[in-house]
Amino acid sequence: MTPNAVGAPLDHSEIRAIIIGIMLAMLLASLDQTIVATALPTIGADLHDFENLSWVVTAYLITSTAVTPLYGKLSDVHGRRAMMLVAITVFSIGSLVCALAPNMLALILARGLQGLGGGGLISLAQTIIADVVSPKERGRYQGYIASVFMASSLGGPVLGGVLAEHVHWSMIFWINLPLGLAAFLMTDRLLRRLPRHDRKAKVDLLGAVLMIVATVCLLLALTWGGVRYRWDAVQILALGAAAAVFAIGFVWRIATAEEPFLPLAILLHPVVACGTIAALLTMGTLIALSINVPLYFETVRGLTASQSGLGLIPLMGGVVLGSWLSGRALARFTHYKRSAIAGLCTSIAGLLLLAVGPELLPLTVLAVVFGLMGMGIGCLLPVTTVSIQNAVMPWQMGTATGAMNFFRSLGSAVLVAVFGAVLMAALGIVPGQGDVAKLVTGSDAAGLIHAFRLVFGCAAGCLTLALCALLAMEERPLRTNVRKHAEDTSAEELVAGAAE
Repeated sequence: MTPNAVGAPLDHSEIRAIIIGIMLAMLLASLDQTIVATALPTIGADLHDFENLSWVVTAYLITSTAVTPLYGKLSDVHGRRAMMLVAITVFSIGSLVCALAPNMLALILARGLQGLGGGGLISLAQTIIADVVSPKERGRYQGYIASVFMASSLGGPVLGGVLAEHVHWSMIFWINLPLGLAAFLMTDRLLRRLPRHDRKAKVDLLGAVLMIVATVCLLLALTWGGVRYRWDAVQILALGAAAAVFAIGFVWRIATAEEPFLPLAILLHPVVACGTIAALLTMGTLIALSINVPLYFETVRGLTASQSGLGLIPLMGGVVLGSWLSGRALARFTHYKRSAIAGLCTSIAGLLLLAVGPELLPLTVLAVVFGLMGMGIGCLLPVTTVSIQNAVMPWQMGTATGAMNFFRSLGSAVLVAVFGAVLMAALGIVPGQGDVAKLVTGSDAAGLIHAFRLVFGCAAGCLTLALCALLAMEERPLRTNVRKHAEDTSAEELVAGAAE
């Protein structure tokens, strides 16, 4: 197999231009995850359908999660630039159809189409960064990346509410079109300089179909279970059984196929496996907390809905700050895991403090605790991503990064369901009997305190498991030169091809 030639190294200005270009693609995906939530009531009222409103979020979640590893694999085969252009195009077309949707069914289907594009944006952006910036130097550009997530996390909900209330809810989708066009043009031009690591290979379509169907069934079960149906309802049990059957088929396929969709050599790689588990548990805990913390503020601490939203800022802002600081530490310290280990220990301590007395801490102290917890969680995210990308060959980078993002999203859905089940079980709420948020709000004070003790305790337990996975992950020296590693890999492939 003849590898692609490795191009001339890129200088700082060229790398910065590429990263700014893909920041637009990352903004498309990250903003879409936050801007829709505050517009949902307006959308339901305008389309006269509140019953199926949750599907506006669920449809995007299911399709974007299911196709994430597919983009990673295809980018290893056909190149990052080609797949990024496909992802931007599909996302933009989906956004256009969303904006023009005349009813709820059309909007839900369009959101599913949008997710087919959105599932590749962040994963491909992370892979492209790994192609042009060595792991040792990646922290130099972490501020650019962190700013995207800060802007979408803090500005998305506000922008969505303002557009829905004062203009029209369709504007939250219309604004994706100029952003998508700019991202397409910049990506098309800038990524022509991108080093090429793609190789001729067969795409295991059967393995991809088995994985996607298993994922869709599992996500439907997790989305409906405990909310629309009881966990022991026939619908949930049938979806769970279908997910298990297709998952077993997928495992069989990757164990027997000549070129499996997700090679076992990557999935079972000690750094990839431990890093993915740590990222899965940490990101899942963060997403679950982002859903439960506003409920905690409203029910236990007596804040309004808007105040509870502001209460999330220390947590989410801390994540971005911790991610930036940890990214900078990667370039400075040999033992780069230490920042993530210290961060997780800080987050676990904060969660245990909340588990002991969720009603005791003053709000100002609580804001500091959530800020430190967020920083601790954020410290882990760049460490796991960079470690995984540092451990695999350039032509495996897309597959490994896509797999990590896939399992991270899937794990988040699982932990959100687990935390919700813990909360409702502690309050004695029977699933499928109405709006969960209203049912929780109507519970007695002592019951709420006990329930959130369990929720924060579960979060501490999850982060403790993440800490164990992080400690088990090998701390390999970070590469300092992307070009040299690509050339070494090309030479290894030529020797292997000659031997065959």
